Amino acid sequence: MTERNHKSELLLPAGNLNKLKTAFLYGADAVYCGVPSLSLRANAKMTYEEVEEGIKFAHKLGKKIYLAMNLYTHDSDIPNLPNYLNILTNLKPDGVIVADAGVFQYLKENAPEIPLFISTQANVCSSLTLKFWEQQGAKLCVLGRETSFEEIKHIKSLASKDMKIEMFIHGAMCMSYSGRCLLSNFMAGRSANQGKCAQSCRWKYKLMAKPKEEINNYDFVLEEDFRKGDYMPIEEDERGSYIMNSKDMCLLPKLDQILAAEIDSLKVEGRNKSEYYVGSVARVYRKAIDDWYKDPEHWDASKYMQELHTLQNRGYTYGFFDGELTNHANNYDTTRSDGVYRNVGFVKKYTDKGLIIELRNNVEQNDIIEFMSPYQYEVIKLKLDEVIDASTMEKVESGKLSAGHEKSIFVPSDWFIKQGLLKDEEEVKKLFPELTLLRKFRTELTEEDLKFFENHSSSEEEMKLKITDDMKSKIKK
Repeated sequence: MTERNHKSELLLPAGNLNKLKTAFLYGADAVYCGVPSLSLRANAKMTYEEVEEGIKFAHKLGKKIYLAMNLYTHDSDIPNLPNYLNILTNLKPDGVIVADAGVFQYLKENAPEIPLFISTQANVCSSLTLKFWEQQGAKLCVLGRETSFEEIKHIKSLASKDMKIEMFIHGAMCMSYSGRCLLSNFMAGRSANQGKCAQSCRWKYKLMAKPKEEINNYDFVLEEDFRKGDYMPIEEDERGSYIMNSKDMCLLPKLDQILAAEIDSLKVEGRNKSEYYVGSVARVYRKAIDDWYKDPEHWDASKYMQELHTLQNRGYTYGFFDGELTNHANNYDTTRSDGVYRNVGFVKKYTDKGLIIELRNNVEQNDIIEFMSPYQYEVIKLKLDEVIDASTMEKVESGKLSAGHEKSIFVPSDWFIKQGLLKDEEEVKKLFPELTLLRKFRTELTEEDLKFFENHSSSEEEMKLKITDDMKSKIKK
């Protein structure tokens, strides 16, 4: 089999330094992140010093960091530009993601050495618009989620070899046009275009007909559950009205087509998601991508979809991949986001005797904890013989420990050896470096939960959650 010269980049989000390092640990080629000023990351937890550390960390690995500068500016933002420019030139990221044409021009004139990327917020959905940005000097363009795959391939065919194309492959879908939404501002006073979206599209609404003065003529309005009598008009044009609660995008079953089309960068959404989400998604897509490059003729998406269902999600959809959305792309009856597994935590550090696990969920004696090594795809299932509080190194008599501020447990290395999982302490240390993720099957799972997950997982057969006998055996009676 001939080696392909072109390799698509796997691009993950990072809301803080831990998530950045987790993304790289689990196979990301590049990470995009932002700092609080001048990006759609109003709640970003990264300081400038942490961004600098993250860039140095990435470059040591031969990986890349892209910084977001993608909000739409008001005149009050302009005085901040010189200071931000100084920061950018000192940080030396591998690219800056921009939406505002004025910001693009400012950076082009004052920092020509920094590669400029066009954000999805710029709503590029045609070869004509791509050509415009290419002529301005952009090096990469993130196409809008509304672009179909046939359109993406056509746009790429007309782009020059120096213009890279990026597309979304996984994550939340916005009910508005590539995130250009005022619903959150209208309902909660929080602007999505300033990085403060309240996700008002996920709230519970009633659709009501409001009589006009004309006979037998009505306006249609939305009433939010907690805002009685506060009506918001709703309209539909020839392109539709995708209200309200979209399922999550998942293009893993289409990954073979995307890789064959040599799309330059494959983007995962989730700037506010946990390190568990970032690492888990990176892990699955990394394996799927590598497997396709090794043997595209025998590649099978079903091997990877069950892993994506271990994450909390709203059900999966192809979004606009095949063109227009179908009625199956939205959840009209619920905004529930759930999964059959829970995030347990991550390896905080390794001691001479074992692992310190910082908790993200409660643990109990006899829990089966799945260790997701970044160095092998198969999880390693360890039974907690007892719960040891890492702060005291003593057994918790109740057999339970709740997650809380930096609550941690200690897992001795010899447990893996005694349970026949690994051969020695060196193997434990090698397979589970710092930031290794852990999960466990939901102990409170009911039969109704399984039915819900099965019915809402996806309208597409290849993306449905498969209910296994192992899952059924663990449901709460």
